[in-house]
Amino acid sequence: MAVSFDDIGYEDFRRMATDESLSPHEKIGFPDEYRDIHETAIFADIASKLTNLLRPSQTVLDIGPGCAGLPRRMIDLCQEREHELVLVDSSEMLSHLPDVSGVIKLPGFYPDCGDGLQPWLGRFDAILCYSVFHYIFVEANFWKFLDLSIQLLAPGGQMLIGDIPNVSKRKRFFASEAGVRFHQNFMQTTEVPHVDFRAVETNKVDDAVIVGVIMRARAEGCDAYWLPQGSALPMANRREDILIIKP
Repeated sequence: MAVSFDDIGYEDFRRMATDESLSPHEKIGFPDEYRDIHETAIFADIASKLTNLLRPSQTVLDIGPGCAGLPRRMIDLCQEREHELVLVDSSEMLSHLPDVSGVIKLPGFYPDCGDGLQPWLGRFDAILCYSVFHYIFVEANFWKFLDLSIQLLAPGGQMLIGDIPNVSKRKRFFASEAGVRFHQNFMQTTEVPHVDFRAVETNKVDDAVIVGVIMRARAEGCDAYWLPQGSALPMANRREDILIIKP
């Protein structure tokens, strides 16, 4: 069953989490073919940027982990490295993940569940928000999201806002020869994709949003970087990452 990427939000994901007709990937809004064979490469790309994950005895936050393979890999890594891991998502999503020592499940919609995270202010060595920011951008105050996340970081802490669909990057790609070939092969058509660089797309993350997040993080005393995804990732041609580091 195909699941649309558009016009879904937190309450939709809560409902999808309980829909037994959906696969774990579909419950989080992805067709199986976008994640099934790619999770090893995706998690390796995450760990190559969120390098504190590879240290021992870290405190880790995963925002909106969902219920498919990536949070299970995160749980396994945290168990192996003796990390404390906090998972924030709906209770419906979290119920699909194993209950193991060192893993704390905090039900709620981030950042509106910030009160429950007060004990961890200034304590997280690594924060991951993967394939989630574009939903927070539409449904929440994304400055509140960023400000709370920075407050939660420990000195030397890292935050990866990963797998961000950037409509500006997507337009650049589909205006290129490689993008035209990709579109024609994927859609089995000879048509050239329409690209309008002047059109503002409502509720979509673009270059301006990413620059704004980076500049806000830097204004709050952090280093922040705009990073490409590894070429082996399934949507690297139209998605990007932001890495924030608190000195």
